[in-house]
Amino acid sequence: MESNNSINQQREDELIGNEQGIINQDDLIIKQQEAIDQEITTTIPLINAIEPLLNLKQEYSDDDDVYLKKLTTLSTTYPSYRRIRPDGNCFYRAFSFKLLEYLLLNTTQLELESFIEKFKLKRELLTAVGFNQFTVEDFYECFLELLTKLQTPQITTIADLEEVFSQDQSVADYLVVYLRILTSAELKSNAEFYQNFIAEQLTVDEFCSLEVEPMYKESDHIHIIGLSRVLGVGVRVEYVDRGSHQTTHNFPDEESTPIVILLYRPGHYDILYQRQEGEGQGTKVTQQDDADSTTTTTNGLIPSDDQDQDDITSTT
Repeated sequence: MESNNSINQQREDELIGNEQGIINQDDLIIKQQEAIDQEITTTIPLINAIEPLLNLKQEYSDDDDVYLKKLTTLSTTYPSYRRIRPDGNCFYRAFSFKLLEYLLLNTTQLELESFIEKFKLKRELLTAVGFNQFTVEDFYECFLELLTKLQTPQITTIADLEEVFSQDQSVADYLVVYLRILTSAELKSNAEFYQNFIAEQLTVDEFCSLEVEPMYKESDHIHIIGLSRVLGVGVRVEYVDRGSHQTTHNFPDEESTPIVILLYRPGHYDILYQRQEGEGQGTKVTQQDDADSTTTTTNGLIPSDDQDQDDITSTT
């Protein structure tokens, strides 16, 4: 009997030791991830300067033919890119910067005013799906203030815009939070449609709570479709991965004219620039704002409210 008790005690001690080992291992993994996150925060800016796309070749070995060939091919159309901090917010960060950059450099005053009015109307969507107005007000006002500074104009150059993103991270983070909330509102307001994109046994509300609204959660096709639709902004994503072919998708549907063009490598988004964009990073070009001189163009600012849900192509 005493021998059996001794054996049982030994087994209990082993089990406790194994559990402690697992706990210690989990703690170690968490600490390692925290150290990596801290290094990213302290060494990589939220938004970097534009640089040649082929600089990315340095991140791959010389015999990594798939990535090297794709980057070489892509560089003929997009010779430059802007690196975004890889912190899980990179899609929303890249989207917000490129949208503001586009509005600064490529729109007339009438077009900018029209976009701002549509942006203001989207606040009603948030309350309609259950967001508390007081909760989202600060994030909304922060984004609207930046749009207004493009209009007045207090932000007149790309350097001014870069300073906004680098001087105070809280401002850049407020933009990300508001875009996440807008995306969530779009998904919830059209839950029946977006449910088709959710693989897990989750409702749209549950998915938004877990994968859309929290900061540092990575983004996939469903997030891009939702955000591009709710703001009426065309998005193109160029995928560089180990697939056999170069893949390109436009959002919210393949016929959309993109103004936000992103490079996707597994788990991360950066901003891509076509040749004329990379060469002209300066002050807004003066444009005529008379109604008579304004023509209708497919400039990537699409009429999201009038678009039919059935026209959206499922790309997941």
